Amino acid sequence: MYKFMDRLARLFAILGGIVLSILIVQTCLSIIGRSISTILHSDLIETTFPTVSQTLLSTGVGPINGAFELVEAGMAFVIFAFLPLCQLAGAHASVDIFTSKLPNKANAILRTLIEIVFAFVIVVIAWELSQGMLSKQRTGQTTFILEFPVWWPYALSLVAAVASATVAVYVAMMRVLELVSGRQILPAELEAEH
Repeated sequence: MYKFMDRLARLFAILGGIVLSILIVQTCLSIIGRSISTILHSDLIETTFPTVSQTLLSTGVGPINGAFELVEAGMAFVIFAFLPLCQLAGAHASVDIFTSKLPNKANAILRTLIEIVFAFVIVVIAWELSQGMLSKQRTGQTTFILEFPVWWPYALSLVAAVASATVAVYVAMMRVLELVSGRQILPAELEAEH
């Protein structure tokens, strides 16, 4: 079962990385386009090189319309897509000022409780996201500039949220089994130390 969860988590991390990379490139192109458009609209360029300025502007040089709508929609997916791998690897950042002095058994109990709460929260978020998606689908709401249905990014985010919830529930169950059996089932955590 761990191999399946690991593959699922890695698949979503790869998809999240691809989407994030596309969003980064799109944002950079939009900023470059806006900068070029600003320069071409400047008095110096319009008076010195009016034909060049108008020719380049007529090609559509400028910011990407609706870029922020795409970033907004894509980032929700990206966040949920990275959660499964982070959860499975135990790679969430933690500050252990208080827990570093606790005995191993107390830390195991605390870790298990945290995993259970995290799993519960992610399941609730996925449920609420599904309800939000259905609501947006019923109302036919679209984005302002690109006018694509708002439920589309909800649906993509929901797929990643369900993967996150699946992995979170699995990790919580394994932590409970580890606590009860006293043996390590999941690989050692990779959490950041502060």
